[in-house]
Amino acid sequence: MGDPCGIGPEIIIKALQSPEILRLCAPLVIGDRLTLKRALATCESAMHICEITAAEETLSTPDGTIPLLALSHLTEADICYGAPSPAAGDAAYNYICHAAQLCLTGAVAAMATAPISKEAMHRAGHDYPGHTELLAELCGTDNFVMMLAGDILRVSLVTIHEALHEVPRLVTYEQVLKTIRITAEGVTRLTGNKSPKLAVLALNPHCGEGGKFGSEESEIIEPAVKAAFKEGIDAVGPLPADTLFHFASKGAYDGVVAMYHDQGLIPLKMMHFDDGVNITLGLPIIRTSVDHGTAYNLAGTGKASEKSLMAAIRMAVGMARFPLAQPASIS
Repeated sequence: MGDPCGIGPEIIIKALQSPEILRLCAPLVIGDRLTLKRALATCESAMHICEITAAEETLSTPDGTIPLLALSHLTEADICYGAPSPAAGDAAYNYICHAAQLCLTGAVAAMATAPISKEAMHRAGHDYPGHTELLAELCGTDNFVMMLAGDILRVSLVTIHEALHEVPRLVTYEQVLKTIRITAEGVTRLTGNKSPKLAVLALNPHCGEGGKFGSEESEIIEPAVKAAFKEGIDAVGPLPADTLFHFASKGAYDGVVAMYHDQGLIPLKMMHFDDGVNITLGLPIIRTSVDHGTAYNLAGTGKASEKSLMAAIRMAVGMARFPLAQPASIS
């Protein structure tokens, strides 16, 4: 459900009213009954809540109902629209942990997450930059990559939620090579292309202009790209970000490896704001998410779009049809 004070519950209701989604999978909501009941009223939905205690009960719930595994019992004071609260933050943390455990045990095929409030989680004592880092910890792995994807652009990140001044220090040969490897495997699962073509971006403008604007391209990124290419990965780079996305948006590449958050996600969201999907690659489970935040300004209005969540569910279903492969370790 994500943050109970945001738009997550509402877009869940809207997505689960879609016959397409119900044909694709048997959905299970992990969240809070009062919050979901309020969202039903906000969306003027005729669906009903069916509380369950185990994932397998989802398959026997009546038509027109939403199977709910209620992990929290929040009060109205805890779920004021647009106001992050410690109780809601703690609840959202527990939803994520439980969903990950269901995936790890095989009780469910995949998880698709609604947006969280990092502030609310921090106030509840759970200090994580976002879903990605928390899920990596729950799965016990450092081999993870955040990707946002649409039908045309698929962009993964070498660094994720970091202060901009920290990025050059964190762009290392090992991190770039790991990201290329995991991205190649992930794009293969997303597209069915066993040899996807990847573009790897430079860190500095104009690829550093021969060292005038920085040496990361020649000392770090280019050697990592060459190493990946020797392993059989069709990767090219470093390439200048300001021109690369013109060609990537026309389908010239199956995936793009960006060095930092805004470098890759501004163009991605320009093209796929409504249907972009956040995917955590490299985990032993399948996790997709919306590509937007809690949208507190829209919470409680029923106006938030469910398109990104529907895209996340579709992508999770598609990935579940392929076996998971473990990425190679850095040698």
